[in-house]
Amino acid sequence: MKKPEMILFDYGHTLLCEPEFDALRCEEAAFSYIVENPQHLTAEQIYAEVQKLFERVQKARDNGVEVHQWQFMRLIYEYLGLTFSVSYEELEEIQWMAASPGAVMPKTEKMLAYLEKAEIRTAVISNIGWSGQALTRRINRLLPNNRFEFIMASSEYALRKPDRMLFETALRKAGLSPEQVWYCGDSVKADVFGAHEAGIYPVLYEGSAPCDENPVLQENAGVKIDFDYLHIYDWDELIAALS
Repeated sequence: MKKPEMILFDYGHTLLCEPEFDALRCEEAAFSYIVENPQHLTAEQIYAEVQKLFERVQKARDNGVEVHQWQFMRLIYEYLGLTFSVSYEELEEIQWMAASPGAVMPKTEKMLAYLEKAEIRTAVISNIGWSGQALTRRINRLLPNNRFEFIMASSEYALRKPDRMLFETALRKAGLSPEQVWYCGDSVKADVFGAHEAGIYPVLYEGSAPCDENPVLQENAGVKIDFDYLHIYDWDELIAALS
């Protein structure tokens, strides 16, 4: 097995996770920043409208199209006539922190320190609606010693994994060929198939998380993979494979 020049990582349930994520807390946290609320809506009523829109947006996301959080917020809040005393960028940070401040997946720091010592470059590609700025801040806060060369959020690129354009864009940013790169993620569909289609060696990471059960693991069950890949359950296994 040839050692890669770079390893790309997924975000959720791979590097970090979000214990006890509660979307209602997003609207409760935002409520105190409202300056105009012509319908006198409660946080719970706003949340109900947000969920209705999210169900519509989710259909587009299921078809590989990403919607940026600021676009989502602008549409639903202007539709409801709400204005806030802070910008959407600030409001996004307030809401995400309220929903869950996040947590580090076990042994992630150890694994990243090993890769740095081994001079293996690292970067991130995430399917996520939160902005790239918010994602970068969260990763840097929880993994302050990371050496990620770039962090790609699908919200900034319109498309979602497994679209190969995201992987190929990462290759161009890194200045590397597919044979020089591995990709680690927890989703067979988005990460393993997506990386493989771009010629990148896939690593399926199904590690246990210090948070709620990962629904992606159920989606992975029974999916047949008929090409070469590495399947691991602990970051020590990745270190062993590279040693």
